[in-house]
Amino acid sequence: MARTKIKDALLAVARVWQRRAAAGELSFETVTLYTQIVERLLRFAAAQGVTRLDDITADLVEYFIHAPGHDRHQGIILNPASGTRRQRRSALESLFAEARALGLTTAAPLVDLPPIPRSPRKKGSELSDADVRLLRFHAERGMPDTRDAALLALLLAGLHSAEIAAATTDDLDLTAAEVWTNGATRTRGRCCPLDAWSVRVLWLRRTHLLGSTEGSPAPRLVTAATSAYRSQASVCSGFGGIARRSGLATRERRVEPKDVTRYVARKILYETGQLSEVARCLGLSSLDSAAALAGLQWKPEAEGGEVA
Repeated sequence: MARTKIKDALLAVARVWQRRAAAGELSFETVTLYTQIVERLLRFAAAQGVTRLDDITADLVEYFIHAPGHDRHQGIILNPASGTRRQRRSALESLFAEARALGLTTAAPLVDLPPIPRSPRKKGSELSDADVRLLRFHAERGMPDTRDAALLALLLAGLHSAEIAAATTDDLDLTAAEVWTNGATRTRGRCCPLDAWSVRVLWLRRTHLLGSTEGSPAPRLVTAATSAYRSQASVCSGFGGIARRSGLATRERRVEPKDVTRYVARKILYETGQLSEVARCLGLSSLDSAAALAGLQWKPEAEGGEVA
């Protein structure tokens, strides 16, 4: 077997990742993240004089997983978070698994590495109407130039974080009180209704953006990050700021964008009584996924067909 260079292995495996993403087996954001991590491994290994895939040892992999990194503001992080280390490990496991499947190597340097422990997850939140009113109040700080109210408005319309990251001023039809989304890896394109509060804050946001980007392509409503991964991370980070300012996210309580999506799903189910309407409004192809978001315990037809 020829001793494959790490760079050549990455090119071959990245094509596999792209095909898997096109088939819905991976998200394109994950492909971007894995590719970036392996590119960092390429530079890290080269600094140690290693350029061939077969020469990557368990020690080198462990050093890389625990190596210092940068935060979003390019500050140095000496001790990367466990989530960052798990991402690095996952990317390298996928790299070697796909490379072995392609016949590029027989190496498996991660097989004996100990697992990276997870911190106990904070309990999720079931948001109430009062919680959402509090989020709206704190999202409006600094209007009209801030993006936070626009971000929350799109979440409350039923868009998911990846869809919000891609939303532009051209996607808004504020006269009809609607926003269009092309969907994402696991969601379908659709029109989502906007309530009166969302129409108002999105009108202010659009006016601000179009006034400051005259003659440019339609600006994105929430983030200007260039990569899909960074754009989605920016949305999640922005919502985290709203949740902390509102006092809902604390050391004991975790509040994330999906909690708003669950709130929207429960509201749609309560107003319509139709699980299919929850799936349609949220762009889901599975009634099971819609039921999970709406907090509905149910059994498929084959198991009795009744709601538990």
